This record gives sequence, structure tokens and C-alpha cells, in this order.
Amino acid sequence: MRRFSAVLLGFVAVLAFAPAGVANAEGKTPVVFVHGYSGSTSNWLTAMAAFRDAGYSDDELHSYEYDWTQSNELSAAGLDDFVEDVRASTGSDQVDIVNHSMGGLVSRWYLKELGGTEQVAHWASLAGANHGTTAAGACTAFASCREMLPGSSFEQQLNSGVEAPGETSYATWYSPCDGVILPYESTAVDGAQNTVVPCETHIGFLGNTDVLGEVADYFA
Repeated sequence: MRRFSAVLLGFVAVLAFAPAGVANAEGKTPVVFVHGYSGSTSNWLTAMAAFRDAGYSDDELHSYEYDWTQSNELSAAGLDDFVEDVRASTGSDQVDIVNHSMGGLVSRWYLKELGGTEQVAHWASLAGANHGTTAAGACTAFASCREMLPGSSFEQQLNSGVEAPGETSYATWYSPCDGVILPYESTAVDGAQNTVVPCETHIGFLGNTDVLGEVADYFA
């Protein structure tokens, strides 16, 4: 009788935990969107719609907003906290990151300098300022722009050694028609899957559903 009771309790326990396990297995890795210079969470409305079309739920889509005038190091520290909150609220071990423009610097600093590679499965950069842009010379009143200048001490540290560290998978999309990331090849990252888009403007990447669909496919 005792043996039967023990087996029955074990069976009930399996039934209790099985649905949660199945739901978790079927869910997608949460996505964190990181805007760029002078941006905000509103930049990602089209992207979020594209990801919903790809099967993501609202609970799996999160947009990080930060003070784009401050040092990208401070913004990266805030991203670290934000990712931890997303992981805690979703129960996911990792997230995927999509960034635009200066968001490439914020998210890469988090990955490389703050140990974020363990928490990030995929990183996708749209027109990212990953090796700086000469256009930042127009806004050097802000720490973020000074760091975004090619050859700045921030850029030198970020791009020294391995540019795509850890087990994170890296990908970039960039275009000769960008007009803001100068030179446009600055977006490409050594060790990443780098894709040239024939002709897209810097802001146009935020609404390019073809590219956004490619990012969703890359995460899948």
C-alpha cells in the first residue's frame, strides 16, 4: 500500500509540472530592443509588430529606454539591470538583443565589458555605430557622441581584441545609403554575420519589415 501511494504521488507531481515545462519549451527567447542616439522606445513599434507576425507574444518583447546624452558606459550598466529584470519576469535564462545606431555601442559594451554574453543568445545590429561615425562630430557636447567618434578611447577599448566575444551569436545589417553611419562599413563586426542591404537609410532600417523579418528568422 505504501509503495502504491508513493507511485501515485510521483505521478501526480509529474502531471503538476508537465504543463509548465511544455509551455516554457514552446515559448520564444525574449527580445530586448535598444534604440540609438536621440531615440526612444517608440522607435520599435514597427519592429515589435514584425516580431508579433513572426509568432512572438507581447510578453516576449521588451524595449529599453535610456538617457542617450550620457556616457554609453552608464547606458550599458542600465541595460544590464534591464536584462536581469526581463529574465526574472519571463523566467528565461537568456534574451536576444536588437539594436539600432548608437544602441550598438550600448549593447556591445554590456556584452563585452559587463559579462552580458552569458545572458544574451543572439545580438543583431541595424545600422550600428559599432566602429564609430564621423557624423558624431556634430554633437560632441554629449558624452555619448564623443565616445561614438572613430578612434575615441571608448571605441578603441570596445574594438580591441575579439570583437564578438563569448557564445553569443552576432549579426549586423548595414547599407551604403545609410547617410549617418560614416563610413557605412563601420557597422560590420569581426566574427559576426554581416549583411549589406542594397539601399536603406539610417532611420529607414527601423521600418524595413524585410530586414526585421530576417532578424526574427536569425533568432529562430
